[in-house]
Amino acid sequence: MADQQHTDEELRLRRELAAVYRLVAHFRMTDLIFTHISLRLPGPEHHFLINPYGLLFEEITASNLVKVDLHGNPVAPTPYPVNPAGFVIHSAIHAARPDAHCVLHTHTKAGCAVAAQRDGLLPVNQMSMEFHNRIGYHDYEGVALNLDEQQRLVADIDDHPALVLRNHGLLTVGKTAAQAFLRMYYLERACEIQVTAQAGGAPLILPPADLCEHTARQLRGEEHGSDLQDDHAYDLAWQALLRLVARIAPDYTD
Repeated sequence: MADQQHTDEELRLRRELAAVYRLVAHFRMTDLIFTHISLRLPGPEHHFLINPYGLLFEEITASNLVKVDLHGNPVAPTPYPVNPAGFVIHSAIHAARPDAHCVLHTHTKAGCAVAAQRDGLLPVNQMSMEFHNRIGYHDYEGVALNLDEQQRLVADIDDHPALVLRNHGLLTVGKTAAQAFLRMYYLERACEIQVTAQAGGAPLILPPADLCEHTARQLRGEEHGSDLQDDHAYDLAWQALLRLVARIAPDYTD
């Protein structure tokens, strides 16, 4: 069981974040022990949960998540090391975006492939249109170890839900860990579809910009003038994912 020292709300958030780590592992979006998913804890202390450095994502549980401050330093006793340098990107976005309670970063094959393309994410498929005009791009500056890069990261993501780190990978944010995961799941799928479509060698059909904008508004639940609306899709998808993780990794709540 997770430590009894945690409040009920912190324990709930620990379990939600641990579920996301296990789902990222299940859907093969990991890079061994590298990359992070961080989650803001409530309160004025600016504390966050993050993975212990050295554990595979499939080893993450609610209790072994590490509580850190805005600089990535542990604020409670932990037997695990933490990689403060890995928190550079996350801390910048957490500090600048009050809505970015969760920041999720990946180095997947398809995501890195699209991040290496001059035109970035294309409206090749309906999944990619969720991010039409709603994704930022950050030019590569080397391994993210310099604090002065943070201001440029923040400027490049702006108020978008996602960021393409050129020559590096993908990043999504969310008001919850669930929202950040679902955004990353579909961003990753969009990248996979794009790379697969390009590999076929045939000319690509790209819908006109106004139709892409209309679709983006539909998919994001914005006012779009459609006859029907589905307000429950993402909540239902997240509940289904929780049932999945309970079957494949029941120890995630420990």
